[in-house]
Order: sequence, then C-alpha cells, then structure tokens
Amino acid sequence: MGNYRNLSSFWASVSSSLKFLLLVVTLILVSGFIFILYPKTTSFPLSNNPLVSRAASPFLSSTINSSLEIEEETERHLDFHPRVVDTVPTEINAALSNPSSQILLTPAPALQSNESDVDLVTRKVPKEHSRLERLEAGLARARAAIREAAKTWNQTTDPDYIPQGPMYWKPRAFHRSYMEMEKRFKVFIYEEGEPPLFHNGPCKSIYSMEGNFIHRMEMDSQFRTRDPEKAHVFFLPFSVTMMVRFVYVSDSHDIGPIKKTIVDYIDVISTKYPFWNRSLGADHFMLSCHDWGPSSSMYVPNLYKNSIRALCNANTSEGFNPSKDTSFPEIHLRTGLMNGLIGGPSASRRPILAFFAGGMHGPIRPLLLKHWKNKDEDIQVFEYLPQGLSYEDKMRKSKFCLCPSGYEVASPRIVEAIYSGCVPVLISDHYVPPFSDVLKWKMFSVEVPVEEIPNLKKILMGISSRQYIRMQRRLIQVRRHFEVNSPPQRFDVFNMILHSIWLRRLNIHIRDS
Repeated sequence: MGNYRNLSSFWASVSSSLKFLLLVVTLILVSGFIFILYPKTTSFPLSNNPLVSRAASPFLSSTINSSLEIEEETERHLDFHPRVVDTVPTEINAALSNPSSQILLTPAPALQSNESDVDLVTRKVPKEHSRLERLEAGLARARAAIREAAKTWNQTTDPDYIPQGPMYWKPRAFHRSYMEMEKRFKVFIYEEGEPPLFHNGPCKSIYSMEGNFIHRMEMDSQFRTRDPEKAHVFFLPFSVTMMVRFVYVSDSHDIGPIKKTIVDYIDVISTKYPFWNRSLGADHFMLSCHDWGPSSSMYVPNLYKNSIRALCNANTSEGFNPSKDTSFPEIHLRTGLMNGLIGGPSASRRPILAFFAGGMHGPIRPLLLKHWKNKDEDIQVFEYLPQGLSYEDKMRKSKFCLCPSGYEVASPRIVEAIYSGCVPVLISDHYVPPFSDVLKWKMFSVEVPVEEIPNLKKILMGISSRQYIRMQRRLIQVRRHFEVNSPPQRFDVFNMILHSIWLRRLNIHIRDS
C-alpha cells in the first residue's frame, strides 16, 4: 500500500510533457511487438465461384487485386461455351505462338557473397502447357477468326473458289472456317481392325460414299496424322455396309453379330489408347451411309450420345442431333466415277415441269404415285420407266426432280438431280439435308411437306420463270460441294464432309483429366 502511495505521488509530480513522451514510447513498443509476432501476409477468399481458383493461376499477383481485376480474372477462368468465349488467356496465346519455347522457372539475380547461405529465390512464370491445351488454344483462335469473318464485309481472296451468294448462310464465315480447317485440322485413324469390316467399304453402289470416304481418308496426307497427340478428332474406320454383307446372316433378323463387332472394337481402342475415355468419345467420329448406320451406333451408349456421327440417313425422329451429328449426301456411283453424270441443258430447254421414277417402298412414295402416276403430262411420275426411256435423259429435260424418301429419309435422287441441273424437290419428314449448317437449301431446292403432295403442281407452278432461273444457277454453283473427285479437290464432297466434322469439333472444348 505504501509503494502504491509513493508511485501515485511520483506520477502527480511529473510534468504533463513528460507524461505525453512516456505514452508515445509505450505505443511504439507495443506496435513493434505486434509487427514482429503477427503474420506478414493474410489470406482472403477472392471469389465464391468454384470455377475461379486464383491461387492455382500462375498469372495472379500475390497481393489483393481490385474488384475490376477480380472480374477480369473471373471471366478468364469461366468457360461458358467455346463458340462465344475464348478461354485461353493472352499470356498462354503468347506462349503458344512459339511451340518450341520452353517455359521454365527463371532464377533471381545472383546473390552477394554474404548471402551464399540463403536458398536461391526463383520467380514463378506460366507452366508449360500440355499438347491438348495447345490444340484447344489453336481451336479457340480459329473460332475467333470465324466470328470476326462473320462480322466483316472484307472478302478473303482465294485462287480456287470464293463462296458467295444467298445459297450460303454466312459465306465469309464459311470461307474463313474452311481455310482454318485446311491450316489446322488433323485426323487420327485407328489402325486396329482388319478388312473387309474395317478400313474398307463399297465404292460402286448406293452406299459408295461410305467406301469412298474411308479410302480417301486412309490415303490422305493433308489432314491425316499418324501422331494421335496431334489429332483434333479420331476416326473409327468401320463400315456398317460391310458388316451387313459379311457378318449379318441374311433374313435372320439377328443384329447381334454387328452389335458385338462394334462393341468389341470400341473396347479395344478404349483399352489401348487414352483418347476415347478422355472425352467419352466426343472427339471421335463414325461414318455410315447404310440404312442401319444410325441404329448401329446405339450399341455403344457414348458413341450414340457423344460421338460425331456422319450419316446419310439424317433423321431427327431417330435420334439425329444436328448440333453434334452431320448429314452427308447419298451418292449412287455405279462405276465408282462421276463420268457422264454431270451436266444438263439450260432452264429454257427443259420442257417437263417435274419427274420421278422409282419403286413403291416406304410410306411417302405410295402417296406420290397415288396422286400423280399417269395423271398429268407436266408432273411425270412413273413406278417403273417404260422401255426405251432414259432415266438420266428425263432428269435433264425436267425443271424439277421429285426426291421422295423411301424407307429411310435419304435419297440418291437428290445428288442425281443436282448433277443434272434439275432443281430437287425434297419430299420427306424429319430429314436434315447435307451440309445444311453451311448451305441454305431453300435457295436452290424446294421442300414440300408430305401432306402437300396433292398440291404439288400448284406449288411448282407458283414458282415464276425468273425465280426458277435463279434457283438453277445457284444449284449449279453449289454443285461442286457434291462432286466426287480422285484425288479430292478443294470444296468437293470429301472436303465438305471433313468440314462438317471440323465444325462439330469446334463446338466442344476438351480438358485434360
């Protein structure tokens, strides 16, 4: 108690100036202890979005960024859809512009002699990116170039062909996409499987495009790559037509052997290679012109749901998905060549309004024959052509060629009409015409709903001569996209099939697991 009274007397006798000085010294000492004992950095959650992982990004500062910087980084990490968002940061683009460059940790400046016992300090720079990331970065740049071409009026030059006119949905975007495909697109063909079921197909029948594409793809040197790490897509080279011929027992109605062949093949390539499982088949494609092509893909769920299916019978009521699958033309090459199939007179030298000749099968043709067989000189409909009349000659003399579906939606008459310069009249339900993501079919063909078959003449007569001439000229211009060439030529049917597959690949973004 005495000590307390002495301390109080002493503090009372101290001047106010000295009291203030002692208080300042005390605050300085307390602040120093806090600075020494408290951590020098703090960790704050930068975003509640699970897709934003700032700590994992090599491009982020260790300091707290402003709200604007956080927004920019959030957009950089979010991958909404590859068609509208380029998910590759500009730093990655710069690094990928030189594939041979190595991205390493850069050491700090040399240490002084008195710091020799201190560990070398390194500076973090972007990691080295995988080959898949490099492929995806290239696809992102292709998407950006295509979007830019769609917005500009400047037409890119081309020594062979420049798409233009109302037959194309977006001709400049199509042209840029085609050139990007030629520059970048690579296809890997699995070598597993033996002919005749694999790496083989018919070239002289109604299913000729199945064999033609397989053979052209196998011999190709521009798009085919032997290195699967460089491939954008993977081709499953089986032929459904050949399976029907060599595996299916005629009239047995047992599709089990075909199912087992396809299931076993997918098992082999998915076990031997990592690529099928990496994307669940989304960057793989099959091609078939046979009627059973669509159903054969159902035996492997991921082949049906995820893979790109190039099909002649593009029937949306049977699971054809235009955003994932692609339609290509059914072409009947009786000799394997186009010799004598191309060409026909001008519009003024075609006296027949419309023509059809074909057997009675499927639900649509009986309706056509019922209403128009031997009923009208302008609408010449035959079940079988009378002896002495030429099928090709009739097409060349007709303004319009009727192309009704049979049991399946596709018909070789569409391409036969295009070859002869006869405007095709598509009569079908649920059919997606070939290359319709690029071609505006209503500009060079006529689509007639099945229920309008009785009004066929009225519909065709309602097309003026001037309008018909424009349609036929457009038809002749787009004919190059349906021609079969050996070797393939730019913008022909082989390259258009590849371009359709290229477009579907642009619609997906694959990440490393």
